[in-house]
Amino acid sequence: MKIAVDFDGTIVDHEYPRIGKIKLFAFETLKALQKRGDSLILWTYRSGKELDEAVEFCRKNGIEFYAVNKNYPEEIFDDTISRKIEADIYIDDRNIGGFKDWSEIWQLLNPDQYSSEVKKQMEKIPQRRKSFWQKLRK
Repeated sequence: MKIAVDFDGTIVDHEYPRIGKIKLFAFETLKALQKRGDSLILWTYRSGKELDEAVEFCRKNGIEFYAVNKNYPEEIFDDTISRKIEADIYIDDRNIGGFKDWSEIWQLLNPDQYSSEVKKQMEKIPQRRKSFWQKLRK
């Protein structure tokens, strides 16, 4: 899949033009998405020096994007073409309902894996605690 990911408010807390604190599980989730073969596009309002800083910040945290504010790396900016990024999924803090945390995003993108992981974890919980967790899941 091609996944467009916003930077401010999504990968990091919104502190524009500064780079905010990293959101919990942001880079772990992005690395896992890349590992499974997804193409990540950084899709951000940032440009110029601020964009370069964001790209370098992500690189230092282990993420190299397939493209940055482009549909593909070789695309040349042309103001006659829409700047809408073509992607299968958009991860952005401006979604209706607000930003879901990164662990929830991972679960939404991997429902089968998450279900098997929950099962594995449930098997490890002692029986008296298991009923408590099962009640919470209902």
